[in-house]
Amino acid sequence: MKEQNYKPQIPDMMEAIFDAAYLIFDLVAAILFFTFSQGKILFILYGILTLTLCGGDAFHLVPRIIRAVRGSNDKIKRQLGIGLQVSSVTMTIFYIILMYVWKFTFPEIKIPAMIEAIIWISAIVRIVICMFPQNNWCTPEGNIKLSILRNAVFAVTGIGVIILYIISGNTYDYHMTRMVAAIIISFGCYLPVTLFSKTKPKVGLLMIPKTCAYMWIIAMGLQLLF
Repeated sequence: MKEQNYKPQIPDMMEAIFDAAYLIFDLVAAILFFTFSQGKILFILYGILTLTLCGGDAFHLVPRIIRAVRGSNDKIKRQLGIGLQVSSVTMTIFYIILMYVWKFTFPEIKIPAMIEAIIWISAIVRIVICMFPQNNWCTPEGNIKLSILRNAVFAVTGIGVIILYIISGNTYDYHMTRMVAAIIISFGCYLPVTLFSKTKPKVGLLMIPKTCAYMWIIAMGLQLLF
């Protein structure tokens, strides 16, 4: 329901346009991966990776776009809470898939068993934590203790994937060391938002460079494709 006397603000509309452009970029990229993969597992994985990113973030970003245009209400607030939970799970799955993308990008390099175990275990633990009702996803206050815990575990997952791309370096002249920078930027922007955005809303602006970092990751895959 449209809020009475609500007038969209320019910053909110700019955010809505950015979010919509991001989702469209992901969707188009996924179509390109599947269309031009020629049956190659690597690019099929990139397509799945991109759809996971797009689908998960859509649960959170579409309600944000609607809120920017029509204003907030209890239904939107609930959708935003559920969207945060869904995107938290899909982002964890995103990094598991990214590990397999690394495997198929550099098939001659054997993944260290310890690193693979750390990525899997930390990812599963985070997903389990995200399922706890005590996270209070749909309430303004959330649960700061569980937020710190689930994101600390998430950071371990990210570090594991970072190590893989450090190990592969510039193998085959793919310049995939850029993946290290992209992941670091995404985590560097994401973690402060999840921890402080409820008390300091302006911290939420960090989601813009975080989103750009994920677009960069997808763009690297498109560069390999073409």
